[in-house]
Amino acid sequence: LDAWGPRRTVPVTMIAAVIGALLFANAQSGFTLQIALALIGIGCSAIYMGAVYVFGRIYPPQRFALLCSWLIGIGSAGNLIAASPVALATSVIGWRGAILVMALITALVALLLALIIRNPPRATTARAEGLIDGLKIILSIRALWPLLPLATISYAVIIAERGLWAGPFLSDVYGLAPVDRGFILLIMATAMSIGALIYGPLDRVFGGYKWISVIGTALSAAGFLGLALFEPSLTTAAILLSILGAAGMTYGVLMAHGRAFVPDHLLGRGITFLNILFIGGAAIIQPISGAVMTRLLAGPADFAYAVLHGGFAVLLLISLAIYLFAKDVRRDHL
Repeated sequence: LDAWGPRRTVPVTMIAAVIGALLFANAQSGFTLQIALALIGIGCSAIYMGAVYVFGRIYPPQRFALLCSWLIGIGSAGNLIAASPVALATSVIGWRGAILVMALITALVALLLALIIRNPPRATTARAEGLIDGLKIILSIRALWPLLPLATISYAVIIAERGLWAGPFLSDVYGLAPVDRGFILLIMATAMSIGALIYGPLDRVFGGYKWISVIGTALSAAGFLGLALFEPSLTTAAILLSILGAAGMTYGVLMAHGRAFVPDHLLGRGITFLNILFIGGAAIIQPISGAVMTRLLAGPADFAYAVLHGGFAVLLLISLAIYLFAKDVRRDHL
């Protein structure tokens, strides 16, 4: 992004997502599915970052949190499609057909972006650091350090819950069928999208970023603890899933908090580094939680999911305790 700009970076990388989706739809083995998912991940990697890069270049810093949060909120609407609508589409045309439709849509979007994106002006302070040197400078910014654990954990546990564990939890503990599970997951996804949209303008109310993330993370941890320590009814469990999902969507606020410490000429690498923590955390949490749950599900399912949700809460609280040492950034000082 720093070198080429989003006009070339975003559409070109999206080609990998199209190839990955086509490969996924025609896969005949688990290994092929893994390769396809990797290609989809590579293909989607520049989409959010490209938009955030544009925000950082052409809009005032005071609007960065609002724009990032709203982008997450609007983008999270894709989770709505991934719930009941996809379950219904799969029942009609099969999962392979549904993935082929998504591949076609992705290809059309990539073409559209190639036609309409315009690169913003480059930073006037730009220097010639390479990738490694730029990352070294970013890692040397001590003000960023207290943010890093929360950036790694906060989004990861929400995505792991929404994408990996909420469905099996509703099936194993409450015995819900796929369409019924999809309906509750749709509610959770809607709550996540609304939560991200609500977070957008809150920096105007709080005057900064830190305490928005503190309150949101605490509420999300409380939702996980509610699932872990009690035996909620199905309705209560659905409410708790929605609360922890909505409250946990501090992604945009944390991104804005971190961006405030990154030099303008390293904006692309800085926001991408933070995004690696957000997404990389999810990539780490999911297989680890899967290995743990494989063992725990040999016993009672309700106990296994209580341990899972309790573990997510503990991770959030530990990273939150570290984040409390972070320096707040007043939006009127940007």
